[in-house]
Amino acid sequence: MGIFDKFLKKREKRKENLWTKCPECKTILYIPELLMNLKVCPRCDHHFPMNISERVESLLDDNSYEKLFENILPEDPLEFKDKKSYKDRLKEAKEKSGSTEAMSIYKGSILGRGVIVALMDFEFIGGSMGSVVGERFYRACQLASEEGTPLIAVTASGGARMQEGILSLMQMAKTTMGVNMLKSKGIPYMSVLTNPTMGGVSASFAFLGDIIIAEPKALIGFAGPRVIEQTIKQSLPEGFQRSEFLLEKGMIDMVVHRKDLRNTLKSLLDLTFYGERCYEDRSSC
Repeated sequence: MGIFDKFLKKREKRKENLWTKCPECKTILYIPELLMNLKVCPRCDHHFPMNISERVESLLDDNSYEKLFENILPEDPLEFKDKKSYKDRLKEAKEKSGSTEAMSIYKGSILGRGVIVALMDFEFIGGSMGSVVGERFYRACQLASEEGTPLIAVTASGGARMQEGILSLMQMAKTTMGVNMLKSKGIPYMSVLTNPTMGGVSASFAFLGDIIIAEPKALIGFAGPRVIEQTIKQSLPEGFQRSEFLLEKGMIDMVVHRKDLRNTLKSLLDLTFYGERCYEDRSSC
């Protein structure tokens, strides 16, 4: 039984609402059908956000994967408190998202090609990057470097985590060092940007991929468009900071529909890494 099937079974058991509205075209959608369509609106192709479990189910081969570095957990070194304490926010985020942090690392395969994937969960405090996100990503880079396995990051983030102050900003340098480790050994690193990918994540490892892919109409940038307009006192062009705009300006390499992502990644893995191995040793493919 797949994760989507388990989700539906639990939802029906709790007698939760089985209908939702597409925020783009306002069509009323039957959630089971939406899930079977990889959470993409069948009418307008709006890409709904995915949590980590759904992303794993849609990307990795069945029964091929294991979760790594779950023993590395967030703490509250600054004893930060605003309307709530940081410890309470972490507890609420875990209950809401089902994740232990805003990034989870998996080792598995995509259509038979071995990969390590770093997946971000926007449901966990807006996918913000704290010290544990940086540490898990760095360890994923270490493991990929040691084993000679390509690394893929799927990002969804509002930026750095304010509750960790300077410690969160330091992760921009740490994640960059991890990517450089891969580049020094010729290990492919691919970045998949989903809606939204903003702030310190976009300013570090999200834009350091050898190949940068984005889902359609994803909001991608550093500061948000409203902040930019208020700063420069000018109106921004239509579609500014969306995937298609960035592709046109040469900031990313391709925009790929969610249903095509697995096959696209498999083809890119063959072109950049596994194809050469297959040519040298056909028994490895």
